Amino acid sequence: MSENRSGEIISAFLLGGIIGAALGILFAPASGKQTRTRVNDWLEDATEKTKEKLENLEDEIKKRKEQLLKHN
Repeated sequence: MSENRSGEIISAFLLGGIIGAALGILFAPASGKQTRTRVNDWLEDATEKTKEKLENLEDEIKKRKEQLLKHN
């Protein structure tokens, strides 16, 4: 149950960061082309970081599952 709650907290934190960064980029004074380039670069970076975090989370879940199975 607490693992599920931790996942919700992490998801909310990541979503807040994504929204905040997107708003910061969109409201920054720049031309349309510059803004699109920034948004595209940011999305690629955020996608890569999110993939890495999900892989780490999957690894952690697998480790904990194995630990639970060993103790039962």
